Amino acid sequence: MSKTALITGASGLVGSELLKQLLADEDYAKVIALVRTPLETRHEKLIQKIVDFETISASMEDIRADHAFCCLGTTIRKAGSQARQYRIDHDYVVCFAKACIAAGISKFAVVSSAGAKTKTGNFYLRTKGEMEEELRKVPFEGLYILRPSLLMGKRKEFRLGELIAKGAMKVINPLLAGGLKRYRGIEASRVASGMIKAVEGPGGVHIFESDKIQVL
Repeated sequence: MSKTALITGASGLVGSELLKQLLADEDYAKVIALVRTPLETRHEKLIQKIVDFETISASMEDIRADHAFCCLGTTIRKAGSQARQYRIDHDYVVCFAKACIAAGISKFAVVSSAGAKTKTGNFYLRTKGEMEEELRKVPFEGLYILRPSLLMGKRKEFRLGELIAKGAMKVINPLLAGGLKRYRGIEASRVASGMIKAVEGPGGVHIFESDKIQVL
């Protein structure tokens, strides 16, 4: 119980599950959450630091940690524009990763998306693909990219389309076999535990599709 974890996006679906699991994990003595507004969670191991993600490097000058977990992400509806969504899903993530190196962090786990790639007409998947490409340039000892498909779990905000998709996915999941397993819906709690297990593994760049996350 000597390691320190650093997490961003702790208020989201995966992030909130991850925070819960990190606080319960005996391998971590301290969990630092970088947040824009305070979280309701209170724990003796938890340190909340209010930051401006526009100036994340300056906000992290006094932080030291072993492992970083990035769950930053938004939707076009919440962001209001593609430019704003790109700023959050790409720029903030990359800037956070670079600041982590200065903080002495050796391993970095990030939530991306199934289907992420740089050469696609889908704006969201291209954003995630370009984010992954930039992260590969950051000299971490270990980079762990998790690409979940549809996230299952209870969000704080109501999303009708996602609710319908989750219902359909419960029926479709068993039918997705072979190479299609990567598109099965996955519980947010499983993604969170996968992130923790991933950083315990060997160094290098590792990509985990949904089906691989399930067995981490």
